[in-house]
Amino acid sequence: MKNDIVDVVSGYVRLQKKGANHWGCCPFHNEKTPSFAVNGAKQMYHCFGCGAGGNVFTFVMNYENYTFPEAVKMLAERAGVSLPEIEYNEEQRARQNKRQRLLEINKEAATFFYYQLRSPQGEVGYRYLSQRALSDETMKKFGLGYAGKSGASLIRYLKEKGFEDKLIIEAGLGSYNERTGLLSQFWNRVMYPIQDIHNRVIGFGGRVMGEGEPKYLNSPETPVFDKRRNLYGLNFARTARSGNIILCEGYMDVIAMHQAGFTQAVASLGTAFTAEQAVLLKRYTDNVLLAYDSDGAGVKAALRGIGILRDAGLSGKVINMQPYKDPDEFIKNLGKEAFQERIDQAENSFFFEIRMLERNYDLRDPESKTLFYREIAKKLCGFSEDVERENYLEAIAEKYNIGFDQLRKLVGSYAMQTGVDKPVQRPKSGLQPKNTPQESSRRSQRLLITWLTDDPALYPKISRYISPEDFTEELYRKVAERLFQELEAGRYQPAAIISLFTDEEEQRQVAELFNTNLPQLNTRQEREKALHDILYAVKKNSYEQLTMQLGSDVSALNKVIQGKKALEELAKTHISLE
Repeated sequence: MKNDIVDVVSGYVRLQKKGANHWGCCPFHNEKTPSFAVNGAKQMYHCFGCGAGGNVFTFVMNYENYTFPEAVKMLAERAGVSLPEIEYNEEQRARQNKRQRLLEINKEAATFFYYQLRSPQGEVGYRYLSQRALSDETMKKFGLGYAGKSGASLIRYLKEKGFEDKLIIEAGLGSYNERTGLLSQFWNRVMYPIQDIHNRVIGFGGRVMGEGEPKYLNSPETPVFDKRRNLYGLNFARTARSGNIILCEGYMDVIAMHQAGFTQAVASLGTAFTAEQAVLLKRYTDNVLLAYDSDGAGVKAALRGIGILRDAGLSGKVINMQPYKDPDEFIKNLGKEAFQERIDQAENSFFFEIRMLERNYDLRDPESKTLFYREIAKKLCGFSEDVERENYLEAIAEKYNIGFDQLRKLVGSYAMQTGVDKPVQRPKSGLQPKNTPQESSRRSQRLLITWLTDDPALYPKISRYISPEDFTEELYRKVAERLFQELEAGRYQPAAIISLFTDEEEQRQVAELFNTNLPQLNTRQEREKALHDILYAVKKNSYEQLTMQLGSDVSALNKVIQGKKALEELAKTHISLE
């Protein structure tokens, strides 16, 4: 109640009041004409273009890619509402306090590095970043910094801020030996703060200035920094709304791409791409584009990454970086428009795998060519879904000029050897009916619920003819039960009804229930006739459903008889809208 949805959404989307709604361009899909409606009275939103919809919680969850508890926390802080404190036992409290202190010391270290870069001591780092064509705005956005010529300066600063030696070591910001005492391993390096999805600094990467090994040095694992479960730049990329996320190899690739406007770029943290990172990406997208280096090591990493993405249920494509090595070089030389073209032309990951496989065979030699075809067949067996395997089989046969039936037999042979079913026959195409009796009945039910929430004064006039049991869709019936209860009590909150459902697709459907386009009618007589037709359609469908389910149950028979009487009475009834 303290987070009015119009106010909240206005912080993300430019809205204009028209009629009962505020309208704007949908933040969940690309559009030029506003079809995104926010209704202050119902406290919900609905996009008539892509179907996105929900209440203030679902908006924050979908826009910020937050979990429900994260959305609640954010909105509570925005409204100044204190949430109940989690009760920890002594061990849990100590662990939580440790995590908080580690986050605090990382934040302080990031502040130190940030100001060092902008001081005379940081000139070498600032010059390096400027030569890499980074603007001051970009350096600020990513909090880039510099670790001075000595490993002692950071330690001295942190101690002055009240952090003890033990915490500095646990945070991975320094180490102790008898000869030198406590020193930081980060010195003479440009520093890249690593942030989690909540923009909290959890670790650092440092690039040495001049000669020195290692070239890149990352923070060790700590209670707040798990390299396998975080991605550099994801705190920005998760709200990019580009329909994909671009996976790069290094920090500079990510930063250069963000500066060029490709704010969906992320990178792994000094390790190879992991299954845990793929699961993390799955929270934010279904489509991942690989922008790895075009050299041998990059190709090898891309092939490995494709398998990990596929196992996580993600669609992968590969961006061709040639003739340049990486995204940073490509954008500097050819510009962002050319890079956008490469994104649009990104190669299907399976085709990329086959093209890289082709390098190992001489297709002019029949024996080598046969071996290549066998390897293709083995890879096609990797698709567990028959239809998907069949589609790729058809595409590969056409691409490499292989006889479809011959390749299909080869795949079938390997499929049986590996326990995978043989590919199914290609399905015959056919048009799906656009409007069915089932869909017509659902639409009548949606129209009635929308009309009731737009004009709750209707409820007393129709309640004797319609009950929640008349809504034959299970989800619609649950909504109607709660709505009718609230209307009976003289108050209703459509946005709160959405929160009864935890599944995102169900929340979207409930939001649609309250935002169905009502018929545009000019006169009272037209509106009364439309309302009567909708009521009658809902009641008739309910009666027909009861009749179909009728067995030998006497009580069910009584319901059918009562339903027929109610339907006949409704057919003769005039409901006034005066």
